[in-house]
Amino acid sequence: MTNTSFSHTSVLLWECIEALDIRDGYTYIDCTAGGGGHSIEIAKRMGKNSRLICFDRDKNAIAAASERLKDYLDRVTFVNDNFSGLDRVIKEYGITNLGGVLADLGCSSHQFDTPERGFSYMHDAPLDMRMDTDSPLSAYEVVNGYSENDLKRIIYDYGEERFAPRIASAICKRRELSPIKTTFELTEIIKGAIPAAARADGPHPSKRTFQAIRIEVNAELDAIKPLIEAASANMVSGGRIAIISFHSLEDRIVKQAYKALASGCTCPKDFPVCICGNKPKIKEISKKPILPSKEELESNPRSRSAKLRVAEKI
Repeated sequence: MTNTSFSHTSVLLWECIEALDIRDGYTYIDCTAGGGGHSIEIAKRMGKNSRLICFDRDKNAIAAASERLKDYLDRVTFVNDNFSGLDRVIKEYGITNLGGVLADLGCSSHQFDTPERGFSYMHDAPLDMRMDTDSPLSAYEVVNGYSENDLKRIIYDYGEERFAPRIASAICKRRELSPIKTTFELTEIIKGAIPAAARADGPHPSKRTFQAIRIEVNAELDAIKPLIEAASANMVSGGRIAIISFHSLEDRIVKQAYKALASGCTCPKDFPVCICGNKPKIKEISKKPILPSKEELESNPRSRSAKLRVAEKI
């Protein structure tokens, strides 16, 4: 049975709505519908000649968003898919009036707070971490099947964890005895691999490793650049793309993708004249990211690492 009790507090909600500059007669896409928090506010501001496409990989999210937007179903379409397929879906639906694209990257509060999904090191649950529960790759396969070198690589690259070699080694030694099945089992292994002095302060010792495994399971970083390129290629002039990131890996990809599309020319800097002919496709609305307000930080501490970057199609 699909669970529709999908609770999620939308981050930077009003900043996103303002950034999208919603106008009647255009199609808007929410690439990460979640519980429908951003989507419902977009729908409220759309005219009857507009359309909203809501993506989400999580069936629970699609069910919850459908319920939340039930009064707007005549102009809303739900797509249970990864937003990496944005360009394909735009073409399948024949969208020629794309006015804005929104993406709230990472996991939802609901996914973290649903113990059986295995996203959180705060709950004991089977190692899963799949946003799409039909996906063949789960955290169990990563933890028990990846080589020590691959584990070290993803924990270091995706978790920015300096003790990645020690953690990867500890995981491999432990799984020789029996498979690692639960989040608490993994958490104990991580704690044992990190020196006590390093565990004395800072974030939970499992935070970075869990983030790394989750990113690997869901190929989260791979979809960001194709999303931005598809949005910029298909939006009408004046259309906006707004992306919320939650850690430096995501934000760096967004920042670099915006910069590349805004610069146009790809010729080497020592060329006296441009010969590639590439023109800027977007302009960044703000060079610096938009951050949560003091009021939002107080009401929703999980928003503290959020950054919103906005660009406009030229």
